[in-house]
Amino acid sequence: MRVTHLGHSCLLVEAADRRILIDPGGWSSGFEELTGLDAIFVTHQHADHLDVARFPALLSGNPQAQVHADPQSAAILADTGLHVGVLSAGQDLSVGDVRVRPLGKMHAFNHDWVPNVANVGLRLQADGEPGLFHPGDALDADPGDVDLLAVPVNAPWCAVRDTIAFVRRVAPRAIVPIHDGLLAPQGRQLYLTHIQKHGGDGLTLHDLAGAGAVTISA
Repeated sequence: MRVTHLGHSCLLVEAADRRILIDPGGWSSGFEELTGLDAIFVTHQHADHLDVARFPALLSGNPQAQVHADPQSAAILADTGLHVGVLSAGQDLSVGDVRVRPLGKMHAFNHDWVPNVANVGLRLQADGEPGLFHPGDALDADPGDVDLLAVPVNAPWCAVRDTIAFVRRVAPRAIVPIHDGLLAPQGRQLYLTHIQKHGGDGLTLHDLAGAGAVTISA
């Protein structure tokens, strides 16, 4: 599996000869230049995960791609004339030989003055490849046994104790930091140190920021 971190929560995952893009949001860069995508997934509607303005150009450059989003994001895109598949927990799908399992329903709670929205995480698995789980903006899903966990590092809706508890509960073999767009470099490194040190014994950290496509083995 090759994984590219395109900033914040946007990942390009290449597995089983398929190219899958997750959460092309407004705080990410370079995704609009991608071609040859087999699938595009959106976990939820917040602008840092779904850039509505750049989405049509992304689709124009990838007319062959499957496109699926959480129910509310799918409705927002439909209002702009784009019709996409709806992700729903319990309704698995496939992208070639990559099996995709949608998990979860709602975004993590922010506070009483921010309306909550739908959020559907994604578990990707292919034979001979690491299993990866991208939770979007929620820490309550149960993805089962996964090799690689995309971990939201910092957000208004979570504290580092919540992130550490999430990592320890899922117990992956390795983690990839995501949702880090609010952090200055020193603060980001502090978060990563806490998460790796306390997230479980033998936990491997793959910090992909600015690293391009990185091959990660099962």
